[in-house]
Amino acid sequence: MRVLKAMLRQPAAVFGLVIVVIVIALALAAPWIAPFNPDDQMFDGLSLEGAPLPPGGAFLLGTDTLGRDLFSRLLYGARTSLVIGLVANGIAVGIGLLIGIVAGYIKGIASILLMRFTDLMMAFPALLLAIVLAALLRPSLWIVAMVIAMVNWVQVARIVYTETRGLCERDFIMAERSLGAGHLRILFLHILPHLIPTAIVWGTLGIATTVLLEATLSFLGIGVQPPQPSWGNIIFESQSYFQAAPWLVFFPGAIILLTALSFNLVGDALRDILDPTQRGRG
Repeated sequence: MRVLKAMLRQPAAVFGLVIVVIVIALALAAPWIAPFNPDDQMFDGLSLEGAPLPPGGAFLLGTDTLGRDLFSRLLYGARTSLVIGLVANGIAVGIGLLIGIVAGYIKGIASILLMRFTDLMMAFPALLLAIVLAALLRPSLWIVAMVIAMVNWVQVARIVYTETRGLCERDFIMAERSLGAGHLRILFLHILPHLIPTAIVWGTLGIATTVLLEATLSFLGIGVQPPQPSWGNIIFESQSYFQAAPWLVFFPGAIILLTALSFNLVGDALRDILDPTQRGRG
């Protein structure tokens, strides 16, 4: 409740939160509010020349190259993109937390190996690595989510590692050790609670990155495969009609941009609220 009240005092955070809630609500309600089945090719969905129909009339946002209702496909595409964003980012945060906290708590060769592996993963361009992994595996919704998770955990691991190393030198941790507390008790009762705000912030910020990466992979043809709609593959299928039917690219592109911006605004607000070192900075 305290976090929500603090967010409501920030206009940018309120804007981002409202957009995020609207997008999630539309995605969840897609089966009930979508006017057509997203895969149905309408008999009257193309012009006499076989071109997509512009927005208006029975088709609120027009139709795509196959005569399918664009509004319905965007609604169902939101479900695909958000599921990948939440699942992939949740897995990435979990992996980053695990590796970061273990490497930061233990010392010696195991810690060094874990962090050098993290540095190695950070050295690879995330998009290039995701393209390679997606090309090697059979693209599907869950494969794409796993691929994105495999390239997005490194930042979380590095931040968690640094914070864990700092916590291990704090007086209350040293006092617990002197009293004979076990490693699991220290990790789960004294260190992990201090890392939860960091995980929440990075989890929120990472959703925007994940949604953009999923859209990029789908646009390149190695993400979620048609006919299952996602915002990225809607643009991919319509790229040749950019001039003749610009709404096919504009609407999904605008939604991707607005959604990513909104999650970033919410993540920035959470960082300012949950991280004491950020409070008071303009």
